[in-house]
Amino acid sequence: MPTKSIHKAEYQVLLELLREMRTKAHPNQSSLAALIGRSQSYISDVERGARRLDLLQLREYCLACGQDLVPFVKKFEKALLTTGSDR
Repeated sequence: MPTKSIHKAEYQVLLELLREMRTKAHPNQSSLAALIGRSQSYISDVERGARRLDLLQLREYCLACGQDLVPFVKKFEKALLTTGSDR
């Protein structure tokens, strides 16, 4: 049976980048949550990997942190290459 994506090294890279982006843009999870109309626990769940984001939610998360989706995805791809986590 294939490994679920949340258990792959690539997913951990994604979570690290999400936390990094959020902490640079917002002092805490609550301020980001307020911007996107979610609870602080939602942001916590996302950053811990307990809740997955679909593409639209990822875009919303990025925009609320002042970053466009495409540059974030490029940063993610670059991080995968440098960590050796790509495929």
